Amino acid sequence: MAYYIALIHKEPESGYGISFPDVPGVTVVADTLDEAMREAGVALGFVFEDWRGALPTPRTLDTLRRDPEFLEHSADAVVAAVTPAPAVADAA
Repeated sequence: MAYYIALIHKEPESGYGISFPDVPGVTVVADTLDEAMREAGVALGFVFEDWRGALPTPRTLDTLRRDPEFLEHSADAVVAAVTPAPAVADAA
């Protein structure tokens, strides 16, 4: 099963924000971590339903850690989590 790495951000007195380094522009904001994780999977599903062309290949955490851009964006992440990629029918 393919997984996309999700960055979870949390500022004091704010909700949870989730972004995906391999799927730029897809973000989720929610009041609780559970809600944010659920919504993250839903957001990926909606994006991939309308995606044109091949889906972005998910990178491993080790690969992402060698990417300076990832390091910059993950510096303030409370935790890095793995979110299962949604099931998408033949997106080739």
